[in-house]
Amino acid sequence: MAKNSKSKPGDGPHGASQLPSVLVTSYNLEARDEEGFVGDKARRAAIFEHLEEVRAVLRENGDDPLEVPSEDLKKKDLDALLIEGAPEEAALVHTAVERYADSLATVVRRFCRGKAWAQIERVVVGGGFRQSRVGELAIARAGIILRTQGQTTELQPIRNHPDEAGLIGNAHIAPTWMFEAFDSLVAVDIGGSNIRVGIVELRQDKAPDLSKARVYEFELWRHADETTDRDRAVERMGDMIRSQINAAERGGLRVAPFIGIGCPGIIQPDGTIDRGAQNLPGNWESSRFNLIENIRETVPTIGKHDTMVTMHNDAVIQGLSEMPFMQDVRHWGVLTIGTGLGNASYENRARPSKRT
Repeated sequence: MAKNSKSKPGDGPHGASQLPSVLVTSYNLEARDEEGFVGDKARRAAIFEHLEEVRAVLRENGDDPLEVPSEDLKKKDLDALLIEGAPEEAALVHTAVERYADSLATVVRRFCRGKAWAQIERVVVGGGFRQSRVGELAIARAGIILRTQGQTTELQPIRNHPDEAGLIGNAHIAPTWMFEAFDSLVAVDIGGSNIRVGIVELRQDKAPDLSKARVYEFELWRHADETTDRDRAVERMGDMIRSQINAAERGGLRVAPFIGIGCPGIIQPDGTIDRGAQNLPGNWESSRFNLIENIRETVPTIGKHDTMVTMHNDAVIQGLSEMPFMQDVRHWGVLTIGTGLGNASYENRARPSKRT
């Protein structure tokens, strides 16, 4: 993980390991085994691969109950088959879920053998796959597999909707002084398929620990469905940011002069991306490209104040949305299941009270 260095005026501690209430002990780990990257076993596409493996065997005897090719199915289709399908169709999906759950449990065990995850007590699972019935079942089943194998690490779904968790987590990287005069901030979640820009309403009057923070409004752009490049993506992002700020101000919110960004990859202190952004449109890892500088040029001020921009890895940000609920453990982690498998681990800076 990148080390911290002194930031430029107006910039945040990009990719920082030391945050206001938590230490980021690792992120974007790339554990390998004889088959390649361990995380690939639990990416979103893996459940469809397991489904196709089972169907291929059934087709040999003409017993495949489905007609639609596996590559044309979506999460919602699997959910429908699970809930409304014929017994043979539901059983087929259950089999794929079971195989995927075993893969997810394998990934957790492998990460927990590493130094950064050795003391992990709880893992929250986010990403788009979590927001489906098959995803929820797979997470729950993986947790049972781990417990029956003697693994003490808990596994649970992320609380907030994954679309919102990747925005809300930015509240935990913002400087605390900013909360005194403002009640909301701008958040950006960059993913391999989508870019989300939204306004996070802090609601500290309801919960000073930010456990009641929520997304006031957000805009989603699915860049994977379009032919685009890096420059046009950044331009589109800037348009979305300005639109969200305007809408929030019209709604009476006091928007902080702060933009928090979650982005795939290893984030360097100067705001460049070392590696891990290969699923984004164009080359985001070029040493001549700095997303922070681009955003600050596009949105130089918010209200009457110069804009501060802070960026961290997208899995780190999504996991931080759970921080208020992780105060009964010391070491915890997050897995985000999407185009790839994001990961991060944390250590709470304040020693938690004993669990009851």
